[in-house]
Amino acid sequence: MPNHPPLGFTFAGVSCGLKKTGAVDFALIASDRPCAAAAVFTRNKFAAAPVIYDRALVAEHPAGLAAVAINSGCANACTGDAGLADAVAMAAEVEAALRLPARSCAVMSTGVIGVRLDMSKIAAGVRLAAPQLSAEGWDAASRAIMTTDTRPKVAFRESGGVRLFGMAKGAGMIHPNMATMLSTIVTDAAIEPVALAALLREAVEVSFNSVSVDGDTSTNDTVLVLANGASGRTARGAGVEAGSSEFSIFASALTSLCVDLAQQIARDGEGATKFITVRVAGAASDADARAAAKAVANSPLVKTAFFGGDANWGRILCAVGYSGAAVDPARADLWIAAGMGAGENGREGEGENAPTLQLVAAGQPLAYSEAAASAIFAEKEIFVEVELGLGDGQATVWTCDLSHEYVDINGHYRT
Repeated sequence: MPNHPPLGFTFAGVSCGLKKTGAVDFALIASDRPCAAAAVFTRNKFAAAPVIYDRALVAEHPAGLAAVAINSGCANACTGDAGLADAVAMAAEVEAALRLPARSCAVMSTGVIGVRLDMSKIAAGVRLAAPQLSAEGWDAASRAIMTTDTRPKVAFRESGGVRLFGMAKGAGMIHPNMATMLSTIVTDAAIEPVALAALLREAVEVSFNSVSVDGDTSTNDTVLVLANGASGRTARGAGVEAGSSEFSIFASALTSLCVDLAQQIARDGEGATKFITVRVAGAASDADARAAAKAVANSPLVKTAFFGGDANWGRILCAVGYSGAAVDPARADLWIAAGMGAGENGREGEGENAPTLQLVAAGQPLAYSEAAASAIFAEKEIFVEVELGLGDGQATVWTCDLSHEYVDINGHYRT
């Protein structure tokens, strides 16, 4: 996939001193024209100040955003009215530096909860970043938003005459219902804000809401999409128009990009050594399938079994059983495979080197090879499928294992 950012967008990533290490910690994204905007936010009741600010901003100005400022090193969460004032000031600093209208810049923050932003450092970051904005600055910007991430997370798509670029951060405090993760997606397609919001909700449901690292939903989770129309593919005539083939192509590209970023987050989970795909099929409904898949993905017992390479499949069915999904144990089957697993029809594996092993049929263990099962659990990528035999419901969730390093990271997060 060519690494061509959308037309009309520029990026920068600089160090303003928020991170003790001196690493880049302030990102700026700007458009050369106003953008349609859509966003999805955390459901955590202790929403951070940037979330509160952006919710109102996107609702009030869905067609007038032109920049996003993101800092790492401080979440600006649980900081009360003073924290909200800091979010407002952060946006105003960017608007002044870039000569933008008031309330045209969104803000995001990530880092330690309960600490005020150092606004002198934020102001310095804006002064440094503004003159460095360029089309090639996306790499620095993606690195500036990292916290415990071990690598930047970016994705590009080019389809139907338009380009999309997305960057995300997230390695811990990741859980469906928006998971600490932040993502900014920009595109040079032209699309009405209402349509963009609908497409984003659909994309998030099968991507960012289908990933889990540790079961914690953050205070700051945000996915923001900006569409500036610079490609010339306008919403009038031959452009991205609801019901048109171009609209469908754009929807597919947006969903594909979101899935890519979500999978990158699961692969880079704090302390993760394995990437796991959990698919539940044959459920009474898609909602039941999702509940069951999430229960498996979030179970500490399942995740530690993956880490240890122990094919303790009873933990998987146990999690399905308490998930709240309708289950008839006499109809449940269980398969495992190396790799990311099956295609549309399930259980084909990924190519010749991804044999699938059935462990359970009709709720009963089969005479499978324990050595073969353990060999699959020892792989770096593992696919699990549970077939419930009750209907057509299905869902896929991505997760990672739970290792000693995860405890080490989070036992000393502030030190």
